[in-house]
Amino acid sequence: MELLGSLRDALAQNRRAVLWAAGIGLAAAASLGVAWGYCRKPRTAIRVGVVSQLVVYPLKSGKGLQVHGSQCLHTGLKHGELRDRHWLVISEDGHQVTGRQQPRLVLVSMTSDEDKGQVCLNAPGMAELRFPVRQPENRIANCRVWSDDIQGRDCGEEASAWITCYLACDQTFRLVQFEPKMKARKPVEKFPFFLHNDTVAYPDVGAIMLMSESSLRDLNTRLESEVTMAWFRPSVVVADCEAYAEDSWDEIQIGEVRLRRAMACSRCIFTTVNPATGVITREEPLETLKSYRMCDPSERHIYRTSPLFGQYFSVRKTGTLQVGDPVYKMTY
Repeated sequence: MELLGSLRDALAQNRRAVLWAAGIGLAAAASLGVAWGYCRKPRTAIRVGVVSQLVVYPLKSGKGLQVHGSQCLHTGLKHGELRDRHWLVISEDGHQVTGRQQPRLVLVSMTSDEDKGQVCLNAPGMAELRFPVRQPENRIANCRVWSDDIQGRDCGEEASAWITCYLACDQTFRLVQFEPKMKARKPVEKFPFFLHNDTVAYPDVGAIMLMSESSLRDLNTRLESEVTMAWFRPSVVVADCEAYAEDSWDEIQIGEVRLRRAMACSRCIFTTVNPATGVITREEPLETLKSYRMCDPSERHIYRTSPLFGQYFSVRKTGTLQVGDPVYKMTY
């Protein structure tokens, strides 16, 4: 009898332990369910516009190439062999040369002949130059883009002679190409608003800069002489939205691509280079932008005295973009 009593007591205690453990488990599961439900809170997609232009700038400061469709990678837009700002003009000591120092660079167009695996350079008064997209035997140059060190594959003597002749200066220039295996720059190291997987080759700040047509129209109502979108060099242009609506798009979906707004694009003297003539005025439209598009005083440590026009976006999900794609603002 004592043995049976002991067994009953043990079973009762074990039963209470099992029930207690089960209760804890159910409570934990309920908590996890609430957390999971919060994380899985459905998003609402609100259509806010449509893609009207996609522009790839293979050569930093060169002419933009308008395309109907493009891959959107973490490093920016890619069309065929041409990746956004993956070619750069440098001085002999490796420092970047842009339209700020050489305004006529904006007239240089870079295209590609996919069948022959060649890059094609064209500019006013110059015969077309073709050279291979890949030149693995060429030396790798150490370059300086703003305060960042980065590499580039030298594009050869013919390319150097061509760009030096075109710019007609008393110095020699080189043309280099960033290759995927090279170490890319990370915008987050200077601006914490970007994602950690954001990478760029030779752009100033971020890989994707977006603007709306209505923002440009509003600016043009304030100018004596109208300017085109090419003065501001966006990668993605959106139509059918209010002026400066892009300032409030924290996350957007375009096709399969998901973009997250990182920071505003601060504008500099490069916006005063006429993309049709290659002439720099150092005045408009920059001065007009300064009259109404300055940052909030609390953000002056970020943007300083530069006006804001357009927005940089981080690429959360890569994919394909097409002109005509609807743009959806994602809300939670």
